[in-house]
Amino acid sequence: MQQFWSSFESDLAQLHMPTVRWTDVVEILIIAFLTYHIIMWIRNTRAYSLLKGILVIVVFVMIAAIFNMTTILWIVQNVASIFFMVLIVILQPELRNAMEELGQKNVFRTFFHTGSKEDGLYSDRTVNEIVRACVAMAKVKTGALIVIKMKTPLREYERTGIDIDAVVSSQLLINIFEKNTPLHDGAVIIEGNRVTSATCYLPLSDNKSLDKNLGTRHRAGIGISECTDALTIIVSEETGQISTAYRGSLSRNLTGDALRDFLTRFQGKSNTEEKHSIFVPWKGKEDDK
Repeated sequence: MQQFWSSFESDLAQLHMPTVRWTDVVEILIIAFLTYHIIMWIRNTRAYSLLKGILVIVVFVMIAAIFNMTTILWIVQNVASIFFMVLIVILQPELRNAMEELGQKNVFRTFFHTGSKEDGLYSDRTVNEIVRACVAMAKVKTGALIVIKMKTPLREYERTGIDIDAVVSSQLLINIFEKNTPLHDGAVIIEGNRVTSATCYLPLSDNKSLDKNLGTRHRAGIGISECTDALTIIVSEETGQISTAYRGSLSRNLTGDALRDFLTRFQGKSNTEEKHSIFVPWKGKEDDK
């Protein structure tokens, strides 16, 4: 037994245990932090779909390598030299947006902000203010287009408008969409409990099955809901009807209570989300049916 312990102590003495400094711990945390946010950036952009396509190609290349398919391997070797350049060109808009967000002064607040579990994505007060504004505008047939950010970033659409950065209130929304005012033409984007920008351009839907009587405002509202997971509220300037769009699905002629139920359903308090089953800039003044 004594011989065993002597041998064990001798082997243990030969093991080289690296010295862990506090800078090593900080370095690990920084790498983990950056890796996490790179993964989150990939999930929220077109890079996520592109990455899945790249993984499929990698699988085929591995199969070609296993079975020694020389022609395929020769093509891969010659194409690999320009692959990263093509990748940068394809993801240029997303990379530019990421660099802009990194340079913003509130970048750390954005990274560490976890949101309010009690309020969800937006508060009950915000829901009430939006509903109050939409009902009031519907009564006087004031056209409105409101986009509420969910998970997908809307920065590329916010940049087409004018920065507002104000707390959501019914008075503010009504004043923005008042006819013949500088900001009434276009869409308002809401993130959380704040109006981030107004008079924004949105992509029009090219869905051929939509009602032909729908005007540009409705098509823009549906278009943004097809491109992102945003909630869209449309108030028709011609009929005064309130409509909502989500994931390309349009619900029309809603009451104030129905609109409140719609917004509450996606508020995120219970961590539940309903599942519903060509980029043309819009900033027009056409009436909506």
